Amino acid sequence: MHERISRLRENIRRVYLGDSRSVDHLIRCVLARGHLLIEDVPGVGKTVLATALARSIDCSFSRIQLTPDMLPSDVLGVSVYDRNPATGAGAFTFKPGPIFAQVVLADEINRTPPRTQAALLEAMGEGTVTTEGKTIALPTPFLLIATQNPAEFEGTYPLPENQLDRFLMRIALGYPDPADERRILDLRPSGVRLHELQPVLSATELIELQSLVDGVKLAPALADYIVAIAGASRRSGALALGLSPRGGLALAQVARATALMDGRDYVIPPDITDNLGVVVPHRVIARGAVGAASAAVEDALAEILRQVPAPA
Repeated sequence: MHERISRLRENIRRVYLGDSRSVDHLIRCVLARGHLLIEDVPGVGKTVLATALARSIDCSFSRIQLTPDMLPSDVLGVSVYDRNPATGAGAFTFKPGPIFAQVVLADEINRTPPRTQAALLEAMGEGTVTTEGKTIALPTPFLLIATQNPAEFEGTYPLPENQLDRFLMRIALGYPDPADERRILDLRPSGVRLHELQPVLSATELIELQSLVDGVKLAPALADYIVAIAGASRRSGALALGLSPRGGLALAQVARATALMDGRDYVIPPDITDNLGVVVPHRVIARGAVGAASAAVEDALAEILRQVPAPA
């Protein structure tokens, strides 16, 4: 089990030379059956990281380059009238869109209008697509990785809170350190290396690992700890909106995935606290100015961790 996870991590690291913590967050998200939002400035490796994961798993993969003129049908699919030239008879046939893949990269999700963003909600939440009164199941495993530019960039449509809540994690990659940036200049990994990347994990093996995550033990005291953190966030004077029960479930599942990656079948407090910064901030809303929201949320979470003691 641990050997499979190590293979996956090392394969991704062959082409993504930035912060290794971003790779670990990505793998935790996949193991927890979650969707990932990568938010950062252009050119720091968001698409490379997402594509490296897709190429490392023997799954179907599609990339959607989201644009301001894109319609929901461009993502979900559309029914087309097929006519038989010989008989003149015909019928409508559903042509699946790019969402019907096991790993989907939705590039620059906040450059497309809210109507098209909303088309992803059912797929992310239920693993299905409903069109023309019919509900169609998406393939399993199903993972959506979305990238977005910072909200202050021109031509962006901020994701609404209900859409953000569908993402298990939101991470920022940041700039690589000088040594890694020099390696990027020398190796140019997004070119030849990325295209030559081979799968190291099958879809069946990934599903098995996800099932193992479900079996990781979360002690009652640690479940109470998550509930206490959520309750403190709702009472915090710095937050206008605290952590929802769905957010608590997300934190628990990521903690289980972290434990599995570390070779344990039980959760310890650091599995929870180490993931707080990527699971919680996009699910809560700070009071005050929008520009200060990120720092205000970080300060509020730090205060909550001081107020709520971790189990011994």
